[in-house]
Amino acid sequence: MKNVSRMIVLLVVVPATYCFVYWLPCSLLPFEPRWIANVISLGCAVVAGRFVWVKTASANNSAISTSLLGALLIGGIGTIGGFFGPMIFTPGSSQGPLLGIFIAGPASFVVGGIIGCIYWTIKGRNKETYNKVARPD
Repeated sequence: MKNVSRMIVLLVVVPATYCFVYWLPCSLLPFEPRWIANVISLGCAVVAGRFVWVKTASANNSAISTSLLGALLIGGIGTIGGFFGPMIFTPGSSQGPLLGIFIAGPASFVVGGIIGCIYWTIKGRNKETYNKVARPD
């Protein structure tokens, strides 16, 4: 994958991971100084960003890593869209961002994992067929 597309993927996954971790588990736990929740969320976002950066560079991916990459990418897009979309389109709604946190984020994470698995299955078959034709054993 080219570096420009890797950066775009990184710009989607890191903020989505930060928002999801900050608002879902960290808002439910009683952290007295709020900077602790920020550090935990930022740490999770950095780990997810590093995973995505490394996995998008490698050409040989397993089914699990491709599914996880698809889940992070599509889940990030769904979380950001579900969180900020209601704020933009219906600013009077007080519970709009909850759509992204509780419904759109987890649902798009699962759908992204399924899409990643399907993508790996299709690409794996094409790569296997190519390797048999190019390099007969």
